[in-house]
Amino acid sequence: MTRFRPCIDLHAGQVKQIVGGTLDSSTAELKTNYVSQHSAGHFARLYRDHGLEGAHVIMLGPGNDSAAKEALAEWPGHLQLGGGINDQNAATWVERGASKVIITSFLFPGGKFSQERLDAVLAALGGQKDHLVIDLSCRRRGDDKWFVAMNKWQTITDMEVNRESIKSLEPYCSEFLIHAADNEGLQKGIDEKLVERLAEWCSIPVTYAGGGRNLDDLELVKRLSRGKVDLTIGSALDCFGGTGVKFEDCVAWNIRQEG
Repeated sequence: MTRFRPCIDLHAGQVKQIVGGTLDSSTAELKTNYVSQHSAGHFARLYRDHGLEGAHVIMLGPGNDSAAKEALAEWPGHLQLGGGINDQNAATWVERGASKVIITSFLFPGGKFSQERLDAVLAALGGQKDHLVIDLSCRRRGDDKWFVAMNKWQTITDMEVNRESIKSLEPYCSEFLIHAADNEGLQKGIDEKLVERLAEWCSIPVTYAGGGRNLDDLELVKRLSRGKVDLTIGSALDCFGGTGVKFEDCVAWNIRQEG
């Protein structure tokens, strides 16, 4: 059953909506769609009060620990946390209230996938794959190929997102999170081919993010994936300054699916 899943993207301690492909904090190229006046805790309470399970909190770069802790404290055991997660801090964030931790860059030293590092993270979590989400955020290369992108989506790794890579990783995690970095924050529509492929390849829950604009996109993801893929909408939401869709309408959409 396709669901709307919300997010809290943190950059320099603030809740922001960012154009994903520009997320390189060492330059002036960062494009920001929205900077919220509200705290991370405000959004955590909003999601809690509407029963929106499976939301992800993403720390984009340094300076976000305090905001992340604030969000987790508002709804312990219900928010997923990503950004800078490794084998040294994964268990700590679960202890702080994350339902699951989300990893990407740590798994790709030098842009090459490391099974040893994946094993280390899982061991740090006591072998509990229910606490682990693997983020295979990717960039398109050609018509029908996607490669995992790391380091704020700036570095293309050696891992193609395909049936083989998905199947090799599924035994180690409970979910996948996939940002289509080329679509992220642009509100130009989803990567339809990628959504279709994810539905074919994944046998565990998967959330797609990138380009979602409105309720029609939720219906589109539901149809393309036959209800197997969830959708995160960020920049288009009214609570993030968008005009594409009202937060309350997404909540109502979820309720209709469950009904």
